[in-house]
Amino acid sequence: MLFGLGWPEVAVIAIVAILIFGPKKIPELGNALGKTLRGFQEELKKPSEDDSPEQEK
Repeated sequence: MLFGLGWPEVAVIAIVAILIFGPKKIPELGNALGKTLRGFQEELKKPSEDDSPEQEK
């Protein structure tokens, strides 16, 4: 499944996350994580200005 984890492991991780952060905080954490991953993927997709050969004067 996900990173080599099965459904029982995912369920245990979800229960521990709910116990630690609380049910109201989980959607906020997921939203922040999603925005971070989207930003990271966009940076990987766009051509980097540092990689382009610089023109010498």
